[in-house]
Amino acid sequence: MIRVLIVDDSKVVQEFLAYILSSDPEIRIAGFAASGEEAIARVMELRPDVITMDINMPGIDGVETTRRIMESTATPIVIVSGSEKVDDRSYVFKLLEAGALAVVKRPPDIRHAQHKQMRAELLQTVRLMSEVKVVRVIRRKQTDKDQNVENSIKPVARHGDVHLIAIGASTGGPAALQKILSLLPKDLNVPVVIVQHITRGFINGLQEWLSGTSAIPVKIAENEKQLQNGIAYFAPDGFHLGVTRDLKVSLFSGPPESGLIPAVDYLFRSVAENFGAHALGILLTGMGKDGAEGLRAMKEKGAVTIAQNQESSIVFGMPGEAVRLGAAVYILPPDEIASMTGRLVRP
Repeated sequence: MIRVLIVDDSKVVQEFLAYILSSDPEIRIAGFAASGEEAIARVMELRPDVITMDINMPGIDGVETTRRIMESTATPIVIVSGSEKVDDRSYVFKLLEAGALAVVKRPPDIRHAQHKQMRAELLQTVRLMSEVKVVRVIRRKQTDKDQNVENSIKPVARHGDVHLIAIGASTGGPAALQKILSLLPKDLNVPVVIVQHITRGFINGLQEWLSGTSAIPVKIAENEKQLQNGIAYFAPDGFHLGVTRDLKVSLFSGPPESGLIPAVDYLFRSVAENFGAHALGILLTGMGKDGAEGLRAMKEKGAVTIAQNQESSIVFGMPGEAVRLGAAVYILPPDEIASMTGRLVRP
């Protein structure tokens, strides 16, 4: 059974969501909470498998409630709201940055034409997110001890060896990418290519959100366009992203790999084949195994490879598999990933 805690300040909405969720024989309602503060207490008491979280509540809102739960009693959180903020891409990414795994619109009344479709989406999302093993998010400032540990890391490549940075991410990735891209040197002298698993239609919102905090420009990759130094490029919806030896974008429309398009493995294989030891591969937080084999291919070609560590990952699936395969030369949190990247590519 999947035990769900429903968090919403409206009793009517609580009952409506309970009605929808209870229609699935695998789902059981563990309890209710009408405010952020109550939700935090109920999570510790009930230990649900999944939380459905409203955005607007008395006291602390959904963003702050999500952040506090992920810091204290990490639990998969699905934002379910009828608020127009669900359509605000910048706000959605604040929720994802706080630790939410998914954001879905609350289904309308049963007489509405889209009720059946949106109800199915909610049920599927809750089922999928219940399988995600999240870890507690520890937010802290870097201490002198941390700095000494960071400075003791000796890159396996020399300055100038890296011509391209390739990054893969999934669940929890937007926050990790925001941290890394904001800490990169502004004079980065290589391009960055990124595959982020995300709901179709949201990649442009992610690009816009990151553009506001990144140290370098962030764009969506265009087929056959020349990659420029100091710019980060995301794979667009519906296309695998590859890179040619002369640093041009190569988009491929299918088929999906393990049900995914774009796939991190596709990008990493392309980089391994065309850049060998002159590349840096980074695999961040995410559910599943995508990117682990590709990162191993990069390592076997002599590239510097990094997996995000478990303590800082929302979901240690993809980087954990890379660690299991021995594909990662280093296992680091995002701030140290950014620091090492800067040392490898700074002129």
